[in-house]
Amino acid sequence: PLSRARCGPVRPEMAVLPAVCLLLGAALPLASALSVGRHTSSRPRAPPTRAAAIEPQPAIFSNAGLNTELKMQVLTMAASLDRGQSYNPTSSDAYKQRTAIATALLRQLIASGPPLPTSLDALDGEWELVFTDVPHGIFRSSPFFLAIQQAYTEAGAPDKAELFFRLHELQTCSWGISKIGRVAQTINSKEGMLYSEFDTNLLSLTTIPIIGFWKLLPTFGGSVITASSAKLEGDEIRMVVDYTTSRPVPGLSGLRPLPGELGFKIAEIIWNIKVPVGFIWKLLPWNKGPPSCAVKLVYFDGDMRIVEDPGGQLFVYSRPVAPRPLSTSGAQ
Repeated sequence: PLSRARCGPVRPEMAVLPAVCLLLGAALPLASALSVGRHTSSRPRAPPTRAAAIEPQPAIFSNAGLNTELKMQVLTMAASLDRGQSYNPTSSDAYKQRTAIATALLRQLIASGPPLPTSLDALDGEWELVFTDVPHGIFRSSPFFLAIQQAYTEAGAPDKAELFFRLHELQTCSWGISKIGRVAQTINSKEGMLYSEFDTNLLSLTTIPIIGFWKLLPTFGGSVITASSAKLEGDEIRMVVDYTTSRPVPGLSGLRPLPGELGFKIAEIIWNIKVPVGFIWKLLPWNKGPPSCAVKLVYFDGDMRIVEDPGGQLFVYSRPVAPRPLSTSGAQ
């Protein structure tokens, strides 16, 4: 044994440790015995339950055998890059190289694509955004923001559009104020309409830095919907923004300014407000026309759709595995 001179005087709390170890050593076997006693009681054990049989689901993708390897690589990169949000040139060059790899894969996929459709009805239905290489926010897939980009381009100042999007992102996403969730589009060729939507989650994580262990503010949000007329001309989808509205997102609290039934009634009014973007747009003196925009359809195989904006950025859409249909009558 080591001498007391080498180890120094034994502190009182250290002297308690052997006793604690002895108590634990006695308690663990006792707990084990009690546990075994419970499991070996005379009561018959219930037979093991079998997992419920999973019923086969109808196939979602009609052209899964086409360009399978390339599409798998694209979707893998999209998942690892958080639909393209991981690369943000405003903050750093992190993931810039990986985003460039994803873009190169998309160019290969586009080059090997089948013939493009000639009518809008081929694009009918629901589409979810799975990847984009556009900087400063995946919400830029909305025709509203595409129209802003188009307006700056027609005014001869396309660089100012990038500045606008960067400032918009800084103001809405700083300190976790806003988080973009599902981004989708629904095309209805009979109506000649394209409904673009993105979910926004406001104040998802708010706390006092370092010392905070609880949320300070409630989380709320909803789905922002932009309704635009749409038509396919050649390989371009041409759109004119009509109005913007919103709807609740399942599981996410909406904006209810007052408690009780009165608060629900006010919230219902808010959800049904339609902002006439097209009308307001024409009143602004610097706009030379309606809020119009166009994207180029560069790939379509029935399951995946890729469009390119005027700046050369790509937006990849896929048929949804878990659809959330948009009621166009409700939106109207």
